[in-house]
Amino acid sequence: MRKDMFSEIFKNKIKTVLLFVIFFVFIMLVGFAIKYIFDFAGFGILFFAGFFAIIFAVVGYFTGDKVVLATSRAKLADEQKYQHLHNLVEGLSISAGIPKPKVYVIPDKAPNAFATGRSPKHSSVAVTEGLLQILNREELEAVIAHEISHIQNQDIKIMTLVTILFGLVAMASDIAIRSLFWGSVTGSRRSNGQNPVLLIIALVFVILAPVVAILIQMMISRNREYLADSNGASLTRYPKGLANALRKILDANTPVAAATKGTAHFYIANPLKSKKKTSIFSTHPPIEERIKRLEQM
Repeated sequence: MRKDMFSEIFKNKIKTVLLFVIFFVFIMLVGFAIKYIFDFAGFGILFFAGFFAIIFAVVGYFTGDKVVLATSRAKLADEQKYQHLHNLVEGLSISAGIPKPKVYVIPDKAPNAFATGRSPKHSSVAVTEGLLQILNREELEAVIAHEISHIQNQDIKIMTLVTILFGLVAMASDIAIRSLFWGSVTGSRRSNGQNPVLLIIALVFVILAPVVAILIQMMISRNREYLADSNGASLTRYPKGLANALRKILDANTPVAAATKGTAHFYIANPLKSKKKTSIFSTHPPIEERIKRLEQM
């Protein structure tokens, strides 16, 4: 059964909204759990943790693109030498209704690409030399369309918000556990006559909260990849182009030398190990599943 790429775009956007709703509800539950353990201190801890999480995320939001480009050893693509690349980026940017991003080339044989930037006006697209060597024009156009879609969909802003939410949960959990370790609330728990079973459940919930939060974070990240695939296919009107490009990237199975765990989620495919088995903690969905979805459009 053929899938309508526009309905796929809509479904992926709805799924992102639902995941955010789940995330916000989960944070409220974390707050109630901490409140139960610490009497009335739960939401105060969340506020304190949220303050620092926002500071860290905002700093990353404004400086992250420069760090990623520098870490990846990306160089501005010469407009004459890489004229075909600039033409593709410009044409697809016009189709997407966004300003043309800066174009970078990464001196690496591994086929891969990524987009970064806090807004369409401050965005960049980077591709590796290996990608330029193994893809034909249709496949390269499809990869660029995928990255342009990330910019068009404001995915940097979305993932920055997700990072803030994860940081809030992780820091709140850490503060709560450290406070428990130092025994600062032992007396108040006993004096308030809390139910031991509920207290244990609340404690386990708070301890496991960062794990659940990162699972939700990774689910949102994988969903945004599916969305960029569908959105990119709508720009080129040729889903098979991206399917073929992803297949070549998968077959190459070559890690990007300068990629790190901190920058891996920016790339179109896992830059550390292309054929590494996808898990619930993966930032990218399985390439095989992405290819299957594209071929059904």
